[in-house]
Amino acid sequence: MFVRRESFGQYIRSYPVVTTIIVLNLVFFLLLTIPVFPNQFIFQSLAGVNLYIAEGEWWRIITPIFMHSSFSHLFFNCFSLVILAPSLEVLLRKNRFLFLYLASGIFANIATYIFEPLTYVHVGSSGAIFGLLGFLFFLAIYKKHLISSSHAQMIIVVGMIALIFSFTDIRVNITAHLAGMLFGFIYARIIFK
Repeated sequence: MFVRRESFGQYIRSYPVVTTIIVLNLVFFLLLTIPVFPNQFIFQSLAGVNLYIAEGEWWRIITPIFMHSSFSHLFFNCFSLVILAPSLEVLLRKNRFLFLYLASGIFANIATYIFEPLTYVHVGSSGAIFGLLGFLFFLAIYKKHLISSSHAQMIIVVGMIALIFSFTDIRVNITAHLAGMLFGFIYARIIFK
């Protein structure tokens, strides 16, 4: 489930949605970091800023899912996608997987808007990634026949570590992590009712 044995080309062909999401993350990061582009304007126009969302700029609930504040932020989230997402894209197929990813991220950003102050600024795909983790949690707990016991144990351990780290770094949007995970768990419950 988590070990990747495909070549680069096989990975792209086998997991087109995951690949597209990773490419979008990379493109947005390049737009924000390469000095040729008006990167400050792009960041100011697309980052999740609760005050601007309150003033009607609702696209800021979606666009932060594809933006990252640093290379390490981008790397960790893309690495998580490479490892966690392929099995879910296969299990759910393209449309349901894409819905899980985007809806988890949007739900996480809406929760951030509701529970964080108006001055709060947020970027990153971790709310969406925690949605994948929440979905995997559900499988590990309630649908053990779909995954091996060793993978189920690994999901629980990785998920718990991710949650613990969420509370140890003040830069982390804990609200988005918890909301994304909750959405993924509930979505899995709906699919496997």
